Amino acid sequence: MISLYFQEQFVEAGCDEAGRGCLAGPVFAAAVILPPGFKPEWVNDSKQLSEKQRFEARMIIEQEAVAWAIGMVSAAEIDEINILNASFLAMHRALEQLQPQPEMLIVDGNRFKPYKKLPYHCVVGGDALYASVSAASVLAKTGRDAYMQQLHHEFPAYGWFQNKGYPTAEHRQAIAKHGFCTHHRQSFRLLPLGRQMDLF
Repeated sequence: MISLYFQEQFVEAGCDEAGRGCLAGPVFAAAVILPPGFKPEWVNDSKQLSEKQRFEARMIIEQEAVAWAIGMVSAAEIDEINILNASFLAMHRALEQLQPQPEMLIVDGNRFKPYKKLPYHCVVGGDALYASVSAASVLAKTGRDAYMQQLHHEFPAYGWFQNKGYPTAEHRQAIAKHGFCTHHRQSFRLLPLGRQMDLF
């Protein structure tokens, strides 16, 4: 049963990210404050929804949320600060945009870097337990998917329209054939050791 609140007396924002395990593209994060009485029955971890369901859910969240925002951190920044710190930074960038600002945060996962001294709770599997985290999961995932589909038109060889930058066999085969491009995370192992890569 998904819950609307972690602690009802606070204005809560749920936070989640998308794209940590990808070989290419930015990591996205979203932060969402839902209104009292919001009906969360349809909300679920975005990975459990079809693409069509996710985009339908996004429209409802954007219309009904008290506040929502999306932050992103580029592949170049990921290479500079590592993916864990980049995920925290993407969440911070989303939180900075929220009006009103929350009084407490619920973060999907087991680690977080404090934001403005706000109290926070890390919840493993929080996107399936709390509506605001689930909503953030939907916004982060749909926002990133749309972004990668746009990048696909610039670099169609990698199949990002379908794989969204994740390490599928098709994606790795394209890297082996064409080399990596400016949107690939060069700090990640794009191919098995010993494979030659050139900048595309």
